[in-house]
Amino acid sequence: MLHDEPEKELHEQDELYEHYRIQVDKGQSLLRIDKFLINRIENVSRNRVQAAITAGSVRVNGREVKSSYKVKPGEVITVVLAHPPREVEIYCDNIPLEIIFEDEHLVLVNKKAGMVVHPAYGNYRNTLVNALAYHFNPQLEGKPVISESIRPGLVHRIDKNTSGLIIIAKNEVSMTHLAAQFYNRTIRRNYTALVWGDLKEEEGTITGHIGRNRKDRKIMEVFPEGDSGKHAVTHYKVMKRFHHTTLVDCKLETGRTHQIRVHFQYIGHPLFGDSEYGGNRIVKGTVTGSYRQFVEKCFSILPRQALHARSLGFIHPATGKEMYFESPLPDDMQQVIEKWRSQS
Repeated sequence: MLHDEPEKELHEQDELYEHYRIQVDKGQSLLRIDKFLINRIENVSRNRVQAAITAGSVRVNGREVKSSYKVKPGEVITVVLAHPPREVEIYCDNIPLEIIFEDEHLVLVNKKAGMVVHPAYGNYRNTLVNALAYHFNPQLEGKPVISESIRPGLVHRIDKNTSGLIIIAKNEVSMTHLAAQFYNRTIRRNYTALVWGDLKEEEGTITGHIGRNRKDRKIMEVFPEGDSGKHAVTHYKVMKRFHHTTLVDCKLETGRTHQIRVHFQYIGHPLFGDSEYGGNRIVKGTVTGSYRQFVEKCFSILPRQALHARSLGFIHPATGKEMYFESPLPDDMQQVIEKWRSQS
């Protein structure tokens, strides 16, 4: 019997890409792998399968193969597929972008805090995807992009009020190749965060399943027993201590929705300014006098969670070269960190 197991383990939003593990039946006759997968994966096109094979995202017993490879009984096939863009009109909105790197395969953007990444219910315009659609198709300003071949391909996401680096694929092969790197956890991602409190250790690891909060579906929560949610791991290292707050470097092993924010709330150190996870109030220190005024001033400078996607390292989907980029802290975070440095 054939075992076809979709295993979705995704960065931030489950619809970005999916993983399949298929064990070939003992009675299977020799068949080209592209034809085999088209028959076995529901609603998949030949183009998507061949793009995945070209990207090296189809493996037989752990080895990359070509489209002409013929599957044999007992082999284990693993596939990572990037989902195609949703069937929603993407309008080309002329919005300035800070582009760090771009070639014919991908584009790297330094996203400003406050910008939503993708169109969704109630918010179909002025997102990062809309801005990129215009960047790719300036002749279509204010109009929708019809062809999927000229639409931005999201590989991962960062929250609306998180600043920093995000990578977007410009074709399906690049999208599938990058999606596989996220799935296999070979992407190097580091964030800078300012958290409430004085962390006991210089470095550590936070582990705990993350899933939707049972009372409020807009936020996440940690399920320490693993009885719900998805496995999540955040590594951190202290960069600077300010007595009542701590500046930390965070390295993501997994990439769940709100992962850094909910993990630090879970250990009692919510991100400074995070209104959804309790960081937009005084968590440490007195709640009166000049200290309160100082904190409120910081909140006014940084009216969001103090989180910045600082670096991204990955393998280029076409050249195979290692790529690494860093983004400096935005002004609002830098100002607040300097104020805490002076205060401490």
